[in-house]
Amino acid sequence: MDLNGATLFPGYLDAESQRNLVAILRDVAEQAPFRQYETRFGRKMSVRMTAAGEFGWISDSRGYRYAATQPDGQPWPAIPETLLTLWHELADCPRRPQCCLVNYYGDNTKMGLHQDRDEVDFSCPVLSVSLGDDALFRVGGVERGGATQSVWLKSGDVVLLSGPSRLAYHGVDRIRFGSSSLLPRNGRINITLRVVD
Repeated sequence: MDLNGATLFPGYLDAESQRNLVAILRDVAEQAPFRQYETRFGRKMSVRMTAAGEFGWISDSRGYRYAATQPDGQPWPAIPETLLTLWHELADCPRRPQCCLVNYYGDNTKMGLHQDRDEVDFSCPVLSVSLGDDALFRVGGVERGGATQSVWLKSGDVVLLSGPSRLAYHGVDRIRFGSSSLLPRNGRINITLRVVD
């Protein structure tokens, strides 16, 4: 399914694959706990984040950026093999992802329209996996303020931002909290894989 140039693979992960991936992410979170970062303006972000790979993504008074270590100086855990396999299946990219960013969306959580442009190589895609509660995902063009298209992402859906859509503005307008039984406390997990440098 096409979303303003982005490609949606609905239900790509079956129920068992989703449960296995949640268990794998628990192991990641034991090594790199979820954190609620602040923007450079001192406001708490509504999502909580962790990461795996050569780089993680952090935010503080210095702004948003990739970092080679966690804020406490510990290395990020390795990207799980299950996610590397998914990347090789769908990304059509010769390079391995260097960052696996994991966002947790609770009740009344959203992510404003933004571009993923902190990376160096835009020829490599961004691969996004949804787990848990439904999310109203919105995708626009490469210019802010243009027409957008929205779709409810469900648990197991995968979205690929590549080619012209690689720099598309996108975001999550709201979560349908409690719409999935995958996570014991409800909410949504979003995983994004990307090449950084």
